[in-house]
Amino acid sequence: MKKIFFILSLFLSAQWMTSVAFAKAGEGLRYLPVQDGGRIKPYDTFAREMLQLVYGKTAYQGREAYEIIFTWMLSPQDWQDRDLFEVRNKDVLKQLKLGDEKRWYTAKELFENETFQLLRAELRTKQEAKEKLTPYLQALQRLENQFIIFQELAGGRLLRVAPPKEGTTWISVVDLAEPLRGAFLDMTKSFIASLGASVSGAGESVEFATALDASVEKFKQLAREQNPSNYEGTSKVEAEVSYNLFHPFKWAYLCYFISAVLMLIAWISRKDFLIKGVWAFTLLGFFLHVYGFSVRIYLAGRPPVSNMYETVVWVAFGAVLFSMILESIYKYRFIIFAGTLVGLFALVIADSAPAVLDPSLQPLEAVLRSNYWLIIHVMPITISYAAFFL
Repeated sequence: MKKIFFILSLFLSAQWMTSVAFAKAGEGLRYLPVQDGGRIKPYDTFAREMLQLVYGKTAYQGREAYEIIFTWMLSPQDWQDRDLFEVRNKDVLKQLKLGDEKRWYTAKELFENETFQLLRAELRTKQEAKEKLTPYLQALQRLENQFIIFQELAGGRLLRVAPPKEGTTWISVVDLAEPLRGAFLDMTKSFIASLGASVSGAGESVEFATALDASVEKFKQLAREQNPSNYEGTSKVEAEVSYNLFHPFKWAYLCYFISAVLMLIAWISRKDFLIKGVWAFTLLGFFLHVYGFSVRIYLAGRPPVSNMYETVVWVAFGAVLFSMILESIYKYRFIIFAGTLVGLFALVIADSAPAVLDPSLQPLEAVLRSNYWLIIHVMPITISYAAFFL
């Protein structure tokens, strides 16, 4: 058991060190700072969020989001006939006279449909009347958002990549002026060459990837020179990309799952030595849980309890913490088993339902814009849910 725990710890450490310290050649584009959603974030995060909203996943047929989103902007016409837009509501599909045997549909099927504009008008009428949106209207609203996101990205208006000389609203790709426009054009040429070499398996793929990274760094330098005080430091950008790649909460719930399975085996087989493995994997999962929380606190500058996703993850944290404290006192065994089950269940739910539990880091709502009250009011209230759940 000690050997298994040691090997798993080494594996997780290697995954973490790789994601934190080393970026593959050609992935410099991930670290390009962009402005979106009221904050500065890496392009990698922006691309994941956009693809999740449109496609329902953070990767498309084996290609990562940061590559896919860039191709939308460079060659939107090539995406017109691809099954890209996720639509699950049967009523919306029925109105568009489309079958419900698919999960994804093409832009032509959806947005060139004569009924689409009529449905948008219907939605607008309901919104102006401030009526509560039914599941059908919510699905229609999501479809409209998908349409807008794709159109704005294709037109270069949604991706804001450089700070202005004066003001706080960053400049979109379509509005870039020289020399930033030329640097961005060089970056797109390098991206196309690198992507083509990667797809074809050409021997020069590393050379093209290195050239892409160099062009990204050149653009970042020019953007920083335009307004140094308004250009986010790279430390948070790099930390956020590492967080995206490592995904600590996934590893945490895998450790909780192993811990729960070991406890079941220990009960059935009456082999007490397995309890050490239960504690080892629970502590490892808890460490990863704390690491994930710490990164989100560092990135957001606040306690991570401002939305439903963060609340669910916080509840999982509290349940595991309480179970370890009570188990160390009472030695009942089923307490730590219950804690790992709650941690596993909550983190799996948080990880598998991004449309409902949005994992993105967003600025605080005005009513919550106080770290003092978040800490002394919101955090104790929400951790009480963990005690109740346990």
